[in-house]
Amino acid sequence: MAEFEYRQAEEIRDAFARHGCRYLFIGKSGAILLGFPDTTQDVDLFPEKTRENGRAIIAALAELGFTISGSEAAEIERGKDFVELKKGPFDIDLVFAPDGIERFEDAWKRRVEVEGFPVCHPDDIIASKVAARRKKDQESLPRLMSFREYWKQRH
Repeated sequence: MAEFEYRQAEEIRDAFARHGCRYLFIGKSGAILLGFPDTTQDVDLFPEKTRENGRAIIAALAELGFTISGSEAAEIERGKDFVELKKGPFDIDLVFAPDGIERFEDAWKRRVEVEGFPVCHPDDIIASKVAARRKKDQESLPRLMSFREYWKQRH
């Protein structure tokens, strides 16, 4: 499995902007865009959960080269909590209901803009990983928390 690359984030940012999508980078891909020195295999996005936004995301993903099945399109349109997409140039997880974050609007207000990338605030990325309680997240949390403190001092 290939690692997340900055180029992929640029492609997403540009295609999603052309289609008017509202979303945030979240998870390790979001942390990496903030400067966290780590790797991940996929792109994690926290999209706004509206039918209109779902349709825009489907169009943007098609432009990027993703093959979206009818059932996947329906899941995206209705904002299913988690949609994993692997039939494209790279892997994307759409997380419409990330653990530890109540509402998209709240996270949107706290977002950090990095070179045109809308990224969840480090506090939200950490809250999501803590709430998910996955073993792989628990292992990376101390480093991510340390990075958050470093990031806050610089910003």
